[in-house]
Amino acid sequence: MTASTIPGYRYGDPALPPASIDAAGLADLRAACLLGDDDLAALREAAPIIAPQVEQVLDTWYGFVGSHPFLLASFSTANGPDADYLAAVRARFGQWIRDTLRANFDADWLAYQREIGRRHADGKNATDGVVGAPPVVPFRHVVALVVPIVETMRPFLAKGARDAEHLERMHRAWLKAVVLSVALWAEAYVREGWW
Repeated sequence: MTASTIPGYRYGDPALPPASIDAAGLADLRAACLLGDDDLAALREAAPIIAPQVEQVLDTWYGFVGSHPFLLASFSTANGPDADYLAAVRARFGQWIRDTLRANFDADWLAYQREIGRRHADGKNATDGVVGAPPVVPFRHVVALVVPIVETMRPFLAKGARDAEHLERMHRAWLKAVVLSVALWAEAYVREGWW
């Protein structure tokens, strides 16, 4: 499945509202995450290593979520887990991995990060037409999931790392990029003026 055929994938869609953060604000946030140009280079080096493994990464992540009913609840209705909903989210989640590894942090990328945050909070379920699932992914879960999303990436990066130092560089860059994404998504959860 290509990015253009993923249902609900809107990176680059000119109809998306622009991000509320400008280039200077993003630069500050990157600085707070210690996400520098050397990290961007490490992410670019990780991209071809991870690209052929995206489905295996998603299997790992979905296995983790599926093994914790309190996490799976966000994708469930009264009838149990919604397989169609999980599949639609999975396709976009896989593309988020690819996008994160090659992010250029332009206005389109920022607008889509804002949209991702909105879809976890206000507007959850609307993209996929899901009825009966919880209206919000609890923010505490979004933040807590940083740990498994970062830690489980390491063995996949190791498959293509030149050496231990290269692995560490890519893994640390992934951590910083994930934290940056969650910091941007947080806007949908916090009181106006506090973000």
